[in-house]
Amino acid sequence: MTVGVLIITHDKFGDVVLNNTVHILGMCPLKTKTLSIPFNADPDEMLSDARALVHSLDEGEGVLVLTDMYGATPSNIAHRMVQSEPIRIVTGVNMPMIMRVMNYPALDLEQLVDKAINGGQEGVFINRRK
Repeated sequence: MTVGVLIITHDKFGDVVLNNTVHILGMCPLKTKTLSIPFNADPDEMLSDARALVHSLDEGEGVLVLTDMYGATPSNIAHRMVQSEPIRIVTGVNMPMIMRVMNYPALDLEQLVDKAINGGQEGVFINRRK
């Protein structure tokens, strides 16, 4: 069994970064789904969809939920599930974060949380002129 991954983002952002990651890797080593939140979505309806996706992804090891921005609707939906679902949430999803997670499919949920955070942070770089 492995950890499932649910990417909850505004519009189709999650689909795009996941598809790009899978294209680069040539596969998707973890059971992964995305939930696109339209800008005019009903959060309660989306919460129901998110719970259904978590249940479909959880094989007993839990689900890592990645969201685009803390405090926004996708993140708020995820955080409403914390008490009732076997999930951990990491916000600020970017492609390096997803790449890092997908490169460690054998890790447990807590270890994948650490990989997600490190991958996301280390994927941000600034090139300053000297």
